[in-house]
Amino acid sequence: MAATTMAVPQSEMPLSAHMRGKVGMWCLIAAESAIFSIFVVAYLYYAGKSLSGPTPAQVLEVPIFTSICLFSSSLTILVAEKALHIGNIKRFGAFWLLTIVLGVIFLLGTAREWHGLIYEKGLTISTNLFGTTFYSLVGLHAFHVIVGATGLTIIMIFTALGHVRQEHSERIGVFAMYWHFVDAIWVVVLSVVYFITR
Repeated sequence: MAATTMAVPQSEMPLSAHMRGKVGMWCLIAAESAIFSIFVVAYLYYAGKSLSGPTPAQVLEVPIFTSICLFSSSLTILVAEKALHIGNIKRFGAFWLLTIVLGVIFLLGTAREWHGLIYEKGLTISTNLFGTTFYSLVGLHAFHVIVGATGLTIIMIFTALGHVRQEHSERIGVFAMYWHFVDAIWVVVLSVVYFITR
């Protein structure tokens, strides 16, 4: 009698903690990207439909310096990640702190811009459709930068207390993905708000 072979289903391998973190972060990034897409589409849809001023061309100036700071922070966090991966905690801490400083400079620049728009140029969230969509989209991004900077600061505190070590590099890398996402979203927001519809 011919021997019959039965297919034995292979048991599913559970994801490692590192992979679970990455998958979770990618899911978060996908969800946040969908939210940003809605806000960007709304901004584009209502661009130029305000019945009264001010208009983007009248009040907006391209935030060159603060944008350079935010984009540079992707490089500094990458250097910090690589330093931690090889166990250079001092270098990691220095570049991680620099990332925080660059993020804070960006936030301060956004606050300064909003102060000028509101108190000098009379653009509030209720002024017209432009004001509503502008503060909603740029404010959503600023909120994400605040969340990211808070997370960076917490990790910096743990680093200063000596609790961050080389074996934590993969977990730190997962959080750094969020910061890269925040920077990438600013490319879209900057292009749409300050160049395409201005």
